[in-house]
Amino acid sequence: MNDVILARALHVLAVVIWIGGVAMATSVVLPAVRRGDLGPDRLKAFGAIEHRFIWIARTAVLIVGLSGLYMVARLDVWDRFTSAEFWWMHAMVGVWLLFAFVLFIAEPFILHRRFHHWASARPDLAFPWLERAHWLLLVLALVAIFGGVTGSHGWTGF
Repeated sequence: MNDVILARALHVLAVVIWIGGVAMATSVVLPAVRRGDLGPDRLKAFGAIEHRFIWIARTAVLIVGLSGLYMVARLDVWDRFTSAEFWWMHAMVGVWLLFAFVLFIAEPFILHRRFHHWASARPDLAFPWLERAHWLLLVLALVAIFGGVTGSHGWTGF
């Protein structure tokens, strides 16, 4: 069982890094960028920060996914996905899938180019939209984390 302990520790550590970064970006960085506190070129300020964090987030998301899959397989708890009692398992996988899609597909292939074009042309619309999208993602992630911690200790929330 030492392998499961290690997988869980890596899982939690990666979640802390990933969602902690999302929380920092959402509650501190994006409001400062939107207001122009980091300089008049909001797109440049955002790009500099995003460029530094995106690979940290991608790496953490990969570790979360691999360690989560390993624990489900190793503990043979696939049946939890057939029960509403384990809603938090669905929530964790759903949030992971959403972020994986955004970080690995949407951002590099769709959002990067379109957002940069939109933010250059209409920054007063683009940055508030980006901030609201991040708040939505953060709230979904926090619900999944809350459910995962309480659910793994036996509380179903029902």
